[in-house]
Amino acid sequence: MTRLIRKEEVIKLTGLSKSSIYDRMNAGKFPKSVPLGGRSVAWVESEVTLWVESQIAQRDEVTA
Repeated sequence: MTRLIRKEEVIKLTGLSKSSIYDRMNAGKFPKSVPLGGRSVAWVESEVTLWVESQIAQRDEVTA
């Protein structure tokens, strides 16, 4: 089952600010949000988790 998470949880998981999330989304460097209706959006939790893991992997490649 796919779990959707709201912006507040994305901020907690990534450590990014709201504006950084949207800037990276617009640049194609962060998972896109899913419209829920009206002005509500959410993100697919597994996509955000993969993004975090990729950031860790990039860090580890640089230090290796």
